[in-house]
Amino acid sequence: MTDGSAPRWSPRNAPDGLLAAAFLGMLGTAGMFYVNLLPAIVSGLRDALGYSNAQAGYVASANVYGAALGALAAVFIVRRFAWKRVQAAALVLLIALDLASMTVASLPLLVALRGLHGICGGVSIGIALAVMARTRVPQRAYGAQFTLQVLLGGLGLLWLPELAARLGSWVLFLSLAVVAAITLALLPLLADYPPGSARGVHAAARIPRWPLAATLAAIFLFQAANMGLFAFIIPLGRHYALGTGFISNTLAVADWVAAAGSLLAMWAGLRFGRARPLGIALLVSIPATALFLSSDVPYLFAAANVVTGIAWSFVIPWLFSMCAALDPTGRSATLGGFCSKMGLASGPLLAPYLIGNEDFPQLIRVSAATLAVVLVAASWPARTLDRPAGLAS
Repeated sequence: MTDGSAPRWSPRNAPDGLLAAAFLGMLGTAGMFYVNLLPAIVSGLRDALGYSNAQAGYVASANVYGAALGALAAVFIVRRFAWKRVQAAALVLLIALDLASMTVASLPLLVALRGLHGICGGVSIGIALAVMARTRVPQRAYGAQFTLQVLLGGLGLLWLPELAARLGSWVLFLSLAVVAAITLALLPLLADYPPGSARGVHAAARIPRWPLAATLAAIFLFQAANMGLFAFIIPLGRHYALGTGFISNTLAVADWVAAAGSLLAMWAGLRFGRARPLGIALLVSIPATALFLSSDVPYLFAAANVVTGIAWSFVIPWLFSMCAALDPTGRSATLGGFCSKMGLASGPLLAPYLIGNEDFPQLIRVSAATLAVVLVAASWPARTLDRPAGLAS
């Protein structure tokens, strides 16, 4: 895949290189960047528009449930249409819907707009995940994606809550439109990544269903457990008498430090197999999540955010790379995107019912228990892929 008109270091001429991985990572970020800003969006809707916890949760869930629907549609779209054209159309629609959301205060209308935005974003991220699975080192692209998400998300969490409180919720949606516009400009620089070509995989190759099902279940539960807590992390901090400025600064720093997790996933590759690193990360994330029960101590709140952030950004690229190993054509990675969005949507939707009348400890306990289930669900397919006579990696 070379193009004489492009520099030798361009993503077209080095489709499996680090620059291409970074561009693919941006492609996988734009469609769901709002997920990284959910605490800012939830608090911004509460502060600027007077929404309740439940109403802000409806907006967040509409966005992510729409993304789940779009990701499911991408499973069928990715092999039938030229992916760059579909991706360009999705990004243009994302920009338009973000700009429209800037002017809306009505809850039903905003829920509808964010649902449509989610569908377009789900198609965008689903296609991006499938294309990443077609590269020779999928984990590198997935790691780049989550590195960009946490770095950009950290900037957003540092600045946007205070800006939204002062200027209005429109600044939240403007930031999303800017990220989508930058991604649209990068799209023509990427190679074509036809299905199955990178690793010589036949499109009709048999997919091991049960290991894939366990991996998809782990993705769903892991995202639901983390996002249910993360979406309400600012109200949680306030519940424990922490100031908004301290919470925002903590989340920003934790997001930046969390990039270490995805960078570690990129570096580790398969040096240590799959089961051992994944198991260690999940075993660390369970007590780190329970540490939020001590959020009245500021440095423990900060430590819990840092450790869970690192584990989150480490585990998700690992789980998606397992999908790619089980099905290198990219279809199962797209299906993983659907399960991821369902988890990301279900967490904020169910969290208000667990919180009830400011019962944040119950939400923390349920999140930690769910991560223990993830450990069980993910261990079997990871060990199976690690066996020398097991599934192809």
